[in-house]
Amino acid sequence: MSVRGIRGAITVEVNEEQPILQATIDVLNGIVTENGISPEEICSVLITVTTDLDAAFPAKAIRQMEGWELVPLMCAVEVPVKGSLERCIRLMVLVNTDKKQAEIKHIYMGEAAALRPDLGNS
Repeated sequence: MSVRGIRGAITVEVNEEQPILQATIDVLNGIVTENGISPEEICSVLITVTTDLDAAFPAKAIRQMEGWELVPLMCAVEVPVKGSLERCIRLMVLVNTDKKQAEIKHIYMGEAAALRPDLGNS
């Protein structure tokens, strides 16, 4: 068994609490479903947001999900690179798994799919 990183990203239309929380849940659920993992297998979740998203901590959404109360979470702000995708939430889920790196399904939703077109995004 190895620790693997599963990437995900999604954008929101507005800098408001509910859209930020719902988008975080959506991308995390995509990661969990597509990779067949459970919170018990998760080592930690790192969450970053672009500087234009400051209405909520995305970790709040995960903390409220059943079974996720004990998973270590950390929020941070992305490096503000000029011209980068706006209103973006990125996740790095570290998971214990027997899957090879090539078998991991990374989830990029909506406009964030443009970040990694090579991964066959959602």
